[in-house]
Amino acid sequence: MRISRRRFLRWTLVGIGAVGTGGVGGPVYAALIEPRWLALERVAIDLPGLSARLDGLRIGLLSDLHRGVHVPQEWVGRAVGMLRSESPDLILLTGDYVTGSADFAVSCAEELGRLSAPHGVYACLGNHDHWTDAERVTDTLEGAGVRVLRNRATEPVDGLWVAGVDDVWEQKADLQAALAEVPSSATVILLAHEPDFADEVVADGRVALQLSGHTHGGQVRLPIIGPPFLPYLGRKYPIGLYRIGPMWLYVSRGVGLIAPPVRFLCRPEVTVLELRSAPL
Repeated sequence: MRISRRRFLRWTLVGIGAVGTGGVGGPVYAALIEPRWLALERVAIDLPGLSARLDGLRIGLLSDLHRGVHVPQEWVGRAVGMLRSESPDLILLTGDYVTGSADFAVSCAEELGRLSAPHGVYACLGNHDHWTDAERVTDTLEGAGVRVLRNRATEPVDGLWVAGVDDVWEQKADLQAALAEVPSSATVILLAHEPDFADEVVADGRVALQLSGHTHGGQVRLPIIGPPFLPYLGRKYPIGLYRIGPMWLYVSRGVGLIAPPVRFLCRPEVTVLELRSAPL
């Protein structure tokens, strides 16, 4: 169902007020507490065909930082600090680093530059990065040591490839180009900002795991009703882990938010994925 942002805000405030303490505590909590209350999610995923020597590989995932007027640099820094404390083997980022202006990419990259992992830090772009200045966001991230994969792939560890498509919403994604250099025997993780792209990816048959963000989990999830609003290309697979045929999809709730700047029953997240080898 398509609704306007204004109607979404009205439904959100009414819904939060209805379930909040005294009709006031809910909106205060949603605006001032939950957006800052990071959750650490640990998710184990069995990947058929994953080399036994990669069993237990730990991937740190951050998405939707949305550094901007509603998300201060401090929030990005706390998410980075939480992920650093987990010491993952590989770090992956799935888009939307800024909101409103590419100027915010500098402070976002300053925090992301503190990330390091034995097998590197890789990223794709999101729609908000394109809506500001995709080239500037890319250059700023890469200057901080984050390798941005725009329709290309790399092999950070023998037998495991990470591919990234450019933004789907902006019609910049080219799955065939992203996978062109990947051997047929490889285990592939795809970074794609918009999760509903998974239906196209699974039809290709070469990707074992897609990682996405974009939806923020709905940002607000009302009891019984669920999320009043979900974005384009994030309505079919809005949150968490999905099995789609032979492929897995994980959709992060993200770190930041967009207007209206509230979260309710949908905490921001830092994610650690543990890959487990499974028989074909």
